[in-house]
Amino acid sequence: KMAATVKKTVAVEDVNVTFEDQKKINTFARNTNRMTEFKDEIEAKKKSLQNLQDASDDLMMAEDDTLLVPYQIGDVFISHTQEETQEMLEAAKELLQQEIKDLEGKVSKIQQVLGDLKVQLYAKFGNNINLEADES
Repeated sequence: KMAATVKKTVAVEDVNVTFEDQKKINTFARNTNRMTEFKDEIEAKKKSLQNLQDASDDLMMAEDDTLLVPYQIGDVFISHTQEETQEMLEAAKELLQQEIKDLEGKVSKIQQVLGDLKVQLYAKFGNNINLEADES
């Protein structure tokens, strides 16, 4: 009798949350968090990429190509020719572009997992579950 009262108060339309359901809900939440972290990382890398592009553009505008350009490696700046610096910038840009591509691939895989889980969870719980992100 106690269970029936609880059910009415909670107003869940006779939907039992099984251990499997809970696992799916947890997987959904975990993957949503991972996707957010990856998207933040992508944005940060895109900013770095833009900074490298700006530096590269500025370097091309330089009038005197005999000047040595300080380039930061770790905590120190080492001077290189403009050509060497340009090559280092290009290599750094390629590396970032590859990292962005890899992260976007991970986001895409997570989106597929989330899509599958949404279908399964909404099929069982209908309006009793909200799996949409708060866009605030």
